[in-house]
Amino acid sequence: MSHRMLSVMAIVSLTAAPILAQSAQQAKAPAPATKASPQTAKAPAAKAPAWTQTKTPWGDPDLQGTWTSDDYISVPLQRAADAGTRLQRNEQEIAAAQQNIQNTATRNSQEFAAPNANITVNPPGHWGEGPRRPATQTSMIVVPEDGRMPTLTPEGQARQAVRNALVQNAGGANAAANWEAFSFYIRCISRGLMGSTLPVIYGNGSQIVQGPGHVAIMYEMVHEARIVPLDKSPHVGANILTYMGDARGHWEGNTLVIETTNFLPGRMGIGLNGGGTVTSEDLKITERFTRTGATTMNYQATIDDPKTFTKPFTIGFPITREPGYEIFEYACHEGNSAMHNSLSGARALERR
Repeated sequence: MSHRMLSVMAIVSLTAAPILAQSAQQAKAPAPATKASPQTAKAPAAKAPAWTQTKTPWGDPDLQGTWTSDDYISVPLQRAADAGTRLQRNEQEIAAAQQNIQNTATRNSQEFAAPNANITVNPPGHWGEGPRRPATQTSMIVVPEDGRMPTLTPEGQARQAVRNALVQNAGGANAAANWEAFSFYIRCISRGLMGSTLPVIYGNGSQIVQGPGHVAIMYEMVHEARIVPLDKSPHVGANILTYMGDARGHWEGNTLVIETTNFLPGRMGIGLNGGGTVTSEDLKITERFTRTGATTMNYQATIDDPKTFTKPFTIGFPITREPGYEIFEYACHEGNSAMHNSLSGARALERR
């Protein structure tokens, strides 16, 4: 990741929609306080004005910027059984998470502060990315109440069994029976929609740019981009299936709602980097982006795949804008010999 990634503004420009800068809003200064008499109680400090959603010059809520889900790197997708229906972490858990953030920062600063010491200086934890503040949730699944994925349908179980059989020896002596045993992510093709969205150990940046009638989202890892029309046009035909699906968006107040369908079935799931239970061609993902402040936004995604899960479920977590945070190029194929070495090594084992 040594070169800066090209901005997706070039992509949005294909729609001939201008990309305009976010308009600033200045809060009115409070009126000067009058001098209190000695007998008068001191007036409370003036509260900061509430944040107001900014708008683009054409009137849409402005969501533009580079966002990251780093704060939720260590939060599990599914909730631990002993947490029950408790979505929010307790004070002790939050304190432990804060201490872990501080310990990691201290360790990294000590490693980089001794350039002449006889030690191996490793990159900071998580390749330089990590939480800046403790996450408050016990899981990223927020619905159902127990924070767990619903049970699989019989069809979903059968589909997963086929996938498991294909990759069951992926880590053993008979690894890499053929190239299909590798995921689309390992092959540098795609992580799918939720794989691109859920936080992992690094590369959690996403950039949003807007033009009249369109929103574009660029994901840092595997550098995929989505162009989302807002013109109420229908989805493409049911026989057109893609890795990232076909997206259509609209506004509900200040919330951007994106409905995505037409997913390629059987290879990617609702999990980290596109792993987890593989989904079907009937998968529909409904995302909701709602800004809550100048640097904060709530993200939710409802997963509805009646051929795979017995009922829908919802993932939700906050994303943030951080000073100096940038998207870098994810050069997956360049210099990557993993596929060649894995397959040629497996053939050598077979010959031996």
